[in-house]
Amino acid sequence: MSTAIQVQKPMPSTINDQITLFDRDTEKNPTIRILEAGKKVLISSFYSDGLLLLRTIKKHLFRTMPNETFREQREFRTAYQKLSNLVIIEIIDHNLAVKKAPSIGWLKKLYPDTADFFLTFPQVQGLNSSWQWFENGIKIPALRNKIHPYYGTYFPTRFEHLDLFDNWLKRYDGPKKTAIDVGIGSGILSFQLVQHGFQKVFGTDTNPNAIVGLKESMGTTKLSRKIALDHASLFGKFDKQTELIVFNPPWLPQSQNLDKIDEAIYYNDQLFPDFFAAAKQQLLPDGKLVIIFSNLAQITKTATQHPIEQELLSGGRFKLERCFKKRVKAASEKTDRDQHWRAEEEVELWILIEA
Repeated sequence: MSTAIQVQKPMPSTINDQITLFDRDTEKNPTIRILEAGKKVLISSFYSDGLLLLRTIKKHLFRTMPNETFREQREFRTAYQKLSNLVIIEIIDHNLAVKKAPSIGWLKKLYPDTADFFLTFPQVQGLNSSWQWFENGIKIPALRNKIHPYYGTYFPTRFEHLDLFDNWLKRYDGPKKTAIDVGIGSGILSFQLVQHGFQKVFGTDTNPNAIVGLKESMGTTKLSRKIALDHASLFGKFDKQTELIVFNPPWLPQSQNLDKIDEAIYYNDQLFPDFFAAAKQQLLPDGKLVIIFSNLAQITKTATQHPIEQELLSGGRFKLERCFKKRVKAASEKTDRDQHWRAEEEVELWILIEA
């Protein structure tokens, strides 16, 4: 682990002597009332008991809350997070202290100096899933090799926007000396750039886990010589002008305080104005600004203005060269959310040049 950058990790939970124990034989309705009163519940026997209690919470909320519109689903998730994060589990010697629990390497990797502590059950679920992704890797259609996303680093689960970018790169005939990837995340866009012949890519991210994870996964490979990293916002320490700037910003406006992984999904009011102002200074006169976006905020009515369209109308810095759009695939039948708006969702690839 990098000593210069401190990774973000779940904060251990505190408990008191009045903790309520839960296993599969415990009465469920009284347990729900305990959680609604803001008191914590400890999973005490099997790992599957925690899964059972989370399903019980979800069923309870389905009975008591609407969950149809995009806004209602946000409120439902907030309520679920509030209750589920009162369900905790004990870690002893970097192992979950319940029967038939998964082995999670993050417990030792992220907490080398703390062997015994408590985490919420959703935090443990997140650590478990993330460990499997990190260990086994994730296949991305546009890349030759799997990615191994570090804990707390966003990675896409749909790929239409990556297909758009890959198709554009195949036709790109401009210089390929340098490019800057703002908000590099799990590194996919940078890997695509290198795969298509860019000599050097500079990547920044405000999420320390993204930078630490990429440094670790690239190691001393050829990629580590092709991709330079900086834990910083926007363009960080990379002050030289470049022929290509790539930006895959969050697609939804912020509605609450965010942690670092949520910053990959929700944008605040200043992100786009600050980005366009900085990009104006960073881009070479004949360079291109490539922004990957979506109409998700418009079709779910969480935003009234499209930030890229707004910049083109009033910013005076850039003009549109091309905009490519692609419909997304229908939502999985396995999801329990009503995502009817997906029929209208399009991903967008905006190519801007100097005005």
